[in-house]
Amino acid sequence: MKSGALMKDPREAAGGWLRDYLTALEIALAAARRNTKKAMGWLGPVQILPYRGFGNEQRQSLKGRVLERKEVGSPKADHPWWKNLMNMYRRFATNEIPGVRVRARFYDQVCEAVTDAKGYFDVEFGAGDQLDGDRLWHNVELELVDRVVKNQGEVKALGRLLVPPRHSAFGIISDVDDTILETHATDFWKTARITFLRNARTRMPLPGVAAFYQALHLGPDGGMKNPVFYVSSSAWNLYDLLADFLDLNDLPPGPLLLQALGFANNKLIHPGHGHKLEKIGRIMATYPEMPFLLIGDSGQKDPELYLQAVEEHPGRIPAVYIREVAGKADNERLKQFEIEFERHGVSMLAIRDTAEASRDAFNRGLIAATSVADIQLEAAEDMERPPA
Repeated sequence: MKSGALMKDPREAAGGWLRDYLTALEIALAAARRNTKKAMGWLGPVQILPYRGFGNEQRQSLKGRVLERKEVGSPKADHPWWKNLMNMYRRFATNEIPGVRVRARFYDQVCEAVTDAKGYFDVEFGAGDQLDGDRLWHNVELELVDRVVKNQGEVKALGRLLVPPRHSAFGIISDVDDTILETHATDFWKTARITFLRNARTRMPLPGVAAFYQALHLGPDGGMKNPVFYVSSSAWNLYDLLADFLDLNDLPPGPLLLQALGFANNKLIHPGHGHKLEKIGRIMATYPEMPFLLIGDSGQKDPELYLQAVEEHPGRIPAVYIREVAGKADNERLKQFEIEFERHGVSMLAIRDTAEASRDAFNRGLIAATSVADIQLEAAEDMERPPA
């Protein structure tokens, strides 16, 4: 037997054991809390929370979660900080419902899925022959099969699933924090204040980003419906806030690919960003013939992750836009990345504002000429908006 062939690093083995133990403990405590509430009659109505799905003409998938309903309400501009904080607490203090069946109907296809220990479920379809080739979004009807609480009644939800039309020319994969909305991810205390004390209506979009993404979505002739995907290291618990933010700020709707937090996979305190690369790979594998623009920022690991994506998907990514968030401190680092991207035949543009990105996109034939002026006008108006 070769030495080391079956040997594991003792520290890795110990870390894996501890992680498995904490994961099991986390699940057991959640089950005890849920069962106690159920026994006392305190477990409230349950809900199905669908996340926007996506697919191609052969295969489509949608993810969701079954939870005890906790009313967060619509975000208001005049909500005080303490109300926003309480709503954020409700998002994370969830009572997930494991082991229940969810029935999904997509056109004439019906399938069932069982929720996992965290209440998540995934459904898949193959409804290619029934898809309207010109539609971007399709509805998925969801229904809870099993009874969770007394007098439950029907528990239904309507999900949405994206299938790009045949005339889509390219796709857009975008980061979220400090790419489309102001987060200050490099400053922990600023990030915490913005995340916990504001809401979807008082979170600030970066200047001109909505007009820029709409221009990319519609393409140079204004009718392409190019799909937009938002990939973030944020938790699924923030899904409703981010979806509301997209809608309220007129950004193109698109699937939000987030991640589950917990002890499993070391994602409790520091979620990391490696999952974003896996999500990018999944998107590109779903559309093997489609080129993709990647848009991110320099504050986290987007340049490194996007460079790896370029290496793993040669010829699929014509351009990368990286928003500078650290000023002069970013210059040398981003210059090195520009050289590395260029070696792979990919143009990486470090941008200071959306207007700069729009001019480059127009030169590449990605957006209409009229869109450049519209983006510059919106950026100027956004910069004059009073801070929340």
